[in-house]
Amino acid sequence: MGEDQVISSSVPVIDLREFGDSNIYSEKAYKKLREACEEWGCFRVINHQIPMDLMSEMKKVVRSLLDLPAEIKGRNVDVIAGSGYVAPSPANPLYEALGLYDLGSAEALRSFCDQLDASSHQREIVERYAGAVHGLALDIGRKMAMSMGLESDLFKGWRCQFRINKYNFTPETVGSSGVQIHTDSSFLTILQEDENVGGLEVLNKNGEFVAIDPWPGTLLLNLGDVATVWSNGRFYNVKHRVECKEAAIRVSIASFMLAPKDEAVEAPQELVDDEHPRLYLPFSYEDYRKLRLSTKLRAGEALELVRSSR
Repeated sequence: MGEDQVISSSVPVIDLREFGDSNIYSEKAYKKLREACEEWGCFRVINHQIPMDLMSEMKKVVRSLLDLPAEIKGRNVDVIAGSGYVAPSPANPLYEALGLYDLGSAEALRSFCDQLDASSHQREIVERYAGAVHGLALDIGRKMAMSMGLESDLFKGWRCQFRINKYNFTPETVGSSGVQIHTDSSFLTILQEDENVGGLEVLNKNGEFVAIDPWPGTLLLNLGDVATVWSNGRFYNVKHRVECKEAAIRVSIASFMLAPKDEAVEAPQELVDDEHPRLYLPFSYEDYRKLRLSTKLRAGEALELVRSSR
């Protein structure tokens, strides 16, 4: 089956209520999580503890911020390469986004809201959402580490970012690309999808695009390039794209766990042995992000440029 064909299927579903004390039930949950990371690089999370009303209010705030005049959105400048406002471009003419780098920083949250003249209510919602999704990212990172038999606090202090996305779909653009196929450069992405407008597709290991239909109240997670490096090649950095399926505005919120703050990205020593030699050279996340942008290798190919020669 060619890459232009889309199949009807579903990604794994991870129920966070199934992770508990050390028993057979939770062992199955950790096994299912690891298999999802290895075989799909993508899974849906249910019972995630982020309140539905907060998700709904955040979506309203996102819509209002993305409807601001271009000159105000342009104040959302980069902290690291590509972390600020992204205007529609020739490559992705239907897409624009605002970005907040470092969810865990109160100063970064204030700066983001100041740039966009956010109201007190908007600030409150952004801060509450950032705190909730940051906590969830760390929790899922811990569970992923534990599924590999590693200690659970490996991701403490890792930087996180979110990006709020808008797709301006019109009748004339139906059938075209909203965002071209790519992998995320980060470790882990938590996506709050548009509950009404679909279009997201992931590429499975058989080379088939799988349509991801909206499922209100759930979150979609996918793994990026850093996850492949960190796991020494075990985790799958899933390729994905957004296609215009209908004439409607599509809005989503993507929160990224990026990489260590002041340390190199590399696999823990426990995941390296004679049978599993180190596949990638250590690198800083910012350097890797710049490498992807400068080479325009945005679908995982840039990992070959940091592959170990041993």
